[in-house]
Amino acid sequence: MRVTQQMLFDRYVFNLNTSLTSLMDLNVKAQTQKAINKPSDDPTGMTRILDHRDTLRSLDQYGENISTAEGWLGGADEALMQVSTILTRAKELATQVATGTVDADNREQVSYEMRSLFEQLISLANSDFEDKSIFAGHKTDGAAFKQIMWLTTNDEDFGKNAEFTVNGSSDTTVLVQYYDTTGATPTGGNMNLSDPNLGVRYSIDGGRTWKTDATMNFTGSEGVLNLPQSGTSVSFHGDTAIKVNDRDDVSVSDGTWMWIRPSAQYLGDDEDAPPQVDSLGPGVKQLSAAASGSFLDSNVTIRIDNQSAVTMDQEIQYSYSLDGGINWVTGNVAQADTSANEAVLSVANGGILTLTSNGSNQLQPGQQFVIRPHVAAINLDVSDSEQIQVNNVGKDIFGGIYMDPDTILSSNGSILTLGSLNASRVMQSNGAPNMALSIQGQDEDSMNLFEVMGNLVAFAETNNQTGCQQSLANLVKVQEHIVNSIAVVGGRQNRLAISQNIVDGLTLNEKSLLSSIEDADVSELMTELAQQQIVYESVLRSTSMIMQLNLSKFL
Repeated sequence: MRVTQQMLFDRYVFNLNTSLTSLMDLNVKAQTQKAINKPSDDPTGMTRILDHRDTLRSLDQYGENISTAEGWLGGADEALMQVSTILTRAKELATQVATGTVDADNREQVSYEMRSLFEQLISLANSDFEDKSIFAGHKTDGAAFKQIMWLTTNDEDFGKNAEFTVNGSSDTTVLVQYYDTTGATPTGGNMNLSDPNLGVRYSIDGGRTWKTDATMNFTGSEGVLNLPQSGTSVSFHGDTAIKVNDRDDVSVSDGTWMWIRPSAQYLGDDEDAPPQVDSLGPGVKQLSAAASGSFLDSNVTIRIDNQSAVTMDQEIQYSYSLDGGINWVTGNVAQADTSANEAVLSVANGGILTLTSNGSNQLQPGQQFVIRPHVAAINLDVSDSEQIQVNNVGKDIFGGIYMDPDTILSSNGSILTLGSLNASRVMQSNGAPNMALSIQGQDEDSMNLFEVMGNLVAFAETNNQTGCQQSLANLVKVQEHIVNSIAVVGGRQNRLAISQNIVDGLTLNEKSLLSSIEDADVSELMTELAQQQIVYESVLRSTSMIMQLNLSKFL
């Protein structure tokens, strides 16, 4: 075969490029100190490298979540510790005003600090982290609490029966007494709020002086108690009986007294049961649906799958979805029983949907029931299988007055004024009145911090020793509840510390595995680089020498 100059040239160029490419690859590896820089270096190795890098990115995100959670929980822990410190001081002050050795002036002096402590507690309950409220559930963009006015009475019947709304505000407690202007009703006797002979007097200086310019005006079933010089008024939604006081002696406590005093409204959301249920499809208006048990944080949709209508005592086939209907868990069956007007359907995580007749006991194919649990927790992933709640539901810690969001939704956009018809005191038993009770009442065994402190302020400002004693007993329970809440936050912080150790360990392990695949042996690499450089220089030299040989050299 004839070897042409073109063939020689092509071969020389190929050898030069091959040597140069090898040299450049080794130079790149020397610069990056990585054995694999592109897929062609080691396709299998690159696949493993990408898997490890993906895992490391996940671990980095878990680390950031842990850092964020530490900020949230650290803020909550510090705020609750400060609350406990303030409650310790409040108990010291309550102990002073609850004794008979201090007089009205002493109680008034102590009341100034108590009101200041109350305001500090509201400020701490509104603590935030990175401008996000810690104690407001999901409603992190605003304050968890705001200061309001609420009522306390010494008349248990009045407290249970009266429906009210407090309007306006006052920097001091407003003390109200009712009496018969004619003197016909004996002290302790009953009169209605709508009685034209009912007299009202009030004090804005702790009972030292009394104002008589108050008016009670009823229009139909709605009455308004105007207290002009106090800055407040009270709307009563219905006529209610009160017990009259001595017309001439304001110190007699046999009649109905009313304290208009500070409290706090919780503005966040809750995790209270039961969940709400929305019904969709033909015939659902003739069914009643209620949910109970345990549900996940997302809505649950239940669908009737029978081919034809069935009654509640027949076999019911149904499916449920935890992602809004994208995926369905099918094949669920509620067995036939003898309950003709009730059907119980079980769903994931222990939840139960109970259907009862509201005009019909028939279930139609395609009917759907959407269970909406109350959700307030903000959970951050700290591993592929663990989450940590970083926020808190403030009303479950501090109490206060709460209006259920479902009440707001049911108003169809109307603005609701906070009152006993649409809000209630937190941490009270089901039979407890919305108006706090004092002295004669039996409902003040309370852990509601803002109600207890609000009453303590009111009783100190109005020289009420017995009320101060009652509030002191409740302060002990309040502080125990706060300490328990601190323990809950501390438990989450300990879980974070463990999670951080786990993430750090996994990160180190992944980096070691990645390094074993990706990193180059520097000493070996330097040797190869030196050898390849010699090869390249040899190719250059030999090529240069051969390229100079031609027939003209020998002529």
